[in-house]
Amino acid sequence: MATSGFAMVLITLTGVIWVTQALREFDLLTSKGQTILVFFVVTGLSLPLLFLVIAPIALFLAVIFTYYRLGSDSELIVMTSAGMSPGHVVRPIVLLTLVVSLVVGATSVYFAPASMRLLRQEITKIRADVVANIVQPGRFTSVEKGLTFHIRDRQPNGELNGLVVADRRDPAQEMIYLAEKGQIIDSDSGMFLVLQDGSLQRRTAREQDTSIVFFERYAFDLSQFSGERPEIYYKPRERTFIELLYPDPADPYLRMQPGRYRAEIHERLVTPLYPLAFVMCAFAFLGQARSTREGRSAAATAAVAAAGVLRLLGFAASGLIVRSPAFVPLAYLLPIVAIVLGYLVGSGRLNLAGATALDRAGNAVSGQLARLIRPLKA
Repeated sequence: MATSGFAMVLITLTGVIWVTQALREFDLLTSKGQTILVFFVVTGLSLPLLFLVIAPIALFLAVIFTYYRLGSDSELIVMTSAGMSPGHVVRPIVLLTLVVSLVVGATSVYFAPASMRLLRQEITKIRADVVANIVQPGRFTSVEKGLTFHIRDRQPNGELNGLVVADRRDPAQEMIYLAEKGQIIDSDSGMFLVLQDGSLQRRTAREQDTSIVFFERYAFDLSQFSGERPEIYYKPRERTFIELLYPDPADPYLRMQPGRYRAEIHERLVTPLYPLAFVMCAFAFLGQARSTREGRSAAATAAVAAAGVLRLLGFAASGLIVRSPAFVPLAYLLPIVAIVLGYLVGSGRLNLAGATALDRAGNAVSGQLARLIRPLKA
């Protein structure tokens, strides 16, 4: 039950969040004239990072659902009466959790950084593809700030019709190129947009009158935009584990925020502990048999709250590591303490004072509802 529930929740949450991510990238890719294949490649590269975030949550929700069903069907009560300890019940779930933790660990250390690195490379290549940026009929496309291209349509032979080039990069003057047709030519001398049968409208900041020059052919230099791909500076999340351990001293990002590298190293190492910590939170609150539905609901709510607080504390510890290495042990202590404490409470080796309080709260709510409903029935 836990395995199928985990798979269902993982696929559902990943699909929903992937769609939201895809919609964010859709405008970027369509405005840059890319194919649908490039669109799926770019959005698909975000899946390892999504799995890293969603897998522990999906497993946690699946375990809560499993325990809730076992309690609703009174199976936990029957197993407890038959002498089966809570530790035996949670053992298959722990085995599943260990598998998920191993996959999460591999994704955290290798697959997610590699995919983010490839994603950065693809986005940079898309932005640097000047031909795809310009040759988009019916669009006003800005290659850089102050430089806008518009093309009415494109012929199968590559000829461009109805061209408008607005160049406002120089604050002192504005130039607008209009041409009936044109073509992009890539030669040894560079890349040029050759405009034919057009005019150049020029207006300076000092003069309000516009001067117009007609031309038969005019070559607009695109070489400055189609040169070598700009150097890519990878963020710590996009670095390999070896690069984080032994960074280049000349790396500008390292010189600006050296603590980010330290925090990223320990975040990758501690992430595989959270699936087990979340499961132990669910085990602590739901591992014991409960006699009322309200008690199970309150326990499930408490488990969700405990897991949420635990993860928020983990994020806070990661932020503190950026400032000082003295907080590194705290990042590991949080999930480890949650694992140990959750197992001791769930297995009955340590009494949880809140468990009895949850049952009392559930019974009180049930009694209040019964008193409110009784007059309505009468």
